[in-house]
Amino acid sequence: MNLRPAPLDGVWVVEPEVFQDDRGFFVEIFHRERYARSGINRIFVQDNVSFSVRNTLRGLHYQRTQAQAKLVGVITGEIYDVCVDIRPGSPTFGQWFGIHLSGQNKHQIFIPEGFAHGFCVLSDSAHVLYKCSALYAPGDEGGILWSDPGLGINWPVKNPILSEKDRTYPCLSDLPPDKLPQTGRKS
Repeated sequence: MNLRPAPLDGVWVVEPEVFQDDRGFFVEIFHRERYARSGINRIFVQDNVSFSVRNTLRGLHYQRTQAQAKLVGVITGEIYDVCVDIRPGSPTFGQWFGIHLSGQNKHQIFIPEGFAHGFCVLSDSAHVLYKCSALYAPGDEGGILWSDPGLGINWPVKNPILSEKDRTYPCLSDLPPDKLPQTGRKS
């Protein structure tokens, strides 16, 4: 496994070792001890699979008091995955990082607590698998407008398919500090 830091503190790009031959491939997508030795030492308590069609954009989501770290990868298809640092007091507050993840490259991204997360689908469809360090809590959910001009995310889709909720989230600059993730946890 190769682990390389992203430009935002605590965010890591994971490149698992892939064993491939004429039968197909094998890849270990998570090994708690190996990831912990590499610095990703969260206990993940919930696994999610998302299926979406081309041009779907999901995000930017976070939880306020039950902040989640996430380990995100793609089973089939291709996505552009984005995380935004919304940790109050962080030197990279309001900055974002994006990466192409696919069933073909098998890369993952580790996103620590205190980040908003979203992705858009670039292939006909995509199955996205993500592990979370805290359970989903609907009443704790927050979001930031995907097209927030203050963030300037360069999404590779022009007219995304959005949920009503994702279409109406506020911009980051409109959120008071008590609506941002409450986490003192350092990655």
